[in-house]
Amino acid sequence: MIDPVDITFDPTLEAVEQAREIVQKTTRVTLLDSAKFLQKFTDGQVYLKCENMQRTGSYKIRGATYRLAQLSEEQRVRGVVAASAGNHAQGVAFAARELGIKATIFMPTGVPIPKLEATRNYGADVVLEGDDVAAALLGAQRFAEETGAVFIHPYNHPDIITGQGTLALDLYEQLPQIDTIIVPIGGGGLAAGLGATAKHLAEKTGQKVRVIGVQAENSAPFPVSVAEGHPVKIDAKPTIADGIAVDVPGSLSFELVRKYVDEIVTVSEDDISRAILLLLERAKLVVEAAGATTVAAIIAGKIKESGNTVAVLSGGNIDPMMLEKVIASGLTASERYMKLNIGLRDTPGHLARIAAILADINANVIEVLHTRHNKGLQIQEVELEIAVETRGSDHAAQVLERLREAGYNPRVDPNASL
Repeated sequence: MIDPVDITFDPTLEAVEQAREIVQKTTRVTLLDSAKFLQKFTDGQVYLKCENMQRTGSYKIRGATYRLAQLSEEQRVRGVVAASAGNHAQGVAFAARELGIKATIFMPTGVPIPKLEATRNYGADVVLEGDDVAAALLGAQRFAEETGAVFIHPYNHPDIITGQGTLALDLYEQLPQIDTIIVPIGGGGLAAGLGATAKHLAEKTGQKVRVIGVQAENSAPFPVSVAEGHPVKIDAKPTIADGIAVDVPGSLSFELVRKYVDEIVTVSEDDISRAILLLLERAKLVVEAAGATTVAAIIAGKIKESGNTVAVLSGGNIDPMMLEKVIASGLTASERYMKLNIGLRDTPGHLARIAAILADINANVIEVLHTRHNKGLQIQEVELEIAVETRGSDHAAQVLERLREAGYNPRVDPNASL
């Protein structure tokens, strides 16, 4: 059934260390990799904590394993139920299989097929319910009340938070001197557990550490909640970072985030797309949108810390169809793809002349539409719509400058995407 939450809970270092003895049975110590390509954005050294390489593809297995391990024998017999669009579902399903517990997972009807199949393959019974996670959550809670199954909350439970805190223990063993940790925030379970544990570890060793949380600006209840002093429900907008898309913080996680997270910043959809693309190209890492928000905050100039900074890549479960869209969006946001509209007199030679200008500065033409039928064109006018691949913002500016020098007036389509 659904447990009441004690908002006075605060995970001790001893509790997290004991939790790791259990959690390490289902998890691996993931790579902590130096990211020199991010140094130009900061005043220090950046490291990537690759929880996208964790078993089940995200850190969620940590909290799920510890939560299920704490169930009594009678609760295990009743089984567990959870609601999720992906990472929490897979974490609970995997942990339940390893511990011999029956798991039922409610997922939205539109859940990406890879996440659905992975959850089923870990042995869980999957029930498709509603159009979003909120509807699936109601279904899971109703199932818990009707059957007696134990509801496993994705973030607002002491055991979940304690389990997520084990990530900080791994970090400090891999890099004993950490000045800043950047962590994605959705409901706040990871930020609460990691933040508390990192602060306790730093205090124990006589160090200081800043913990900075990142939310997608389309779904960011924590900044306003912290300002108001209590959890505030917002009118969230859709975001590609669906793994951290919440409209209200958890009551327990909120208190711990407010206590242990020093700063919370937000990032745009374009920032996130650029980060995913950069991680693919430079680090050769596949990272989901929620997990890439930490790098998005760095490249957007939101975080410029000195010393050793660790950016937590919280997961890598990105749907291939979404990845295709995000790559296209990232190329556009990075000005490596743009669509130009150029008005011309309807006389021969303009198309060839423009093509020659673009070829001369090594801009690759992807698509061309030469039309007389757009609205607003006069009898002797045509419009050239031309999609161009460039090498980035400086090269894109050069393309526009050369065309203008040649007497043309190119207009950039701000809504263009591959």
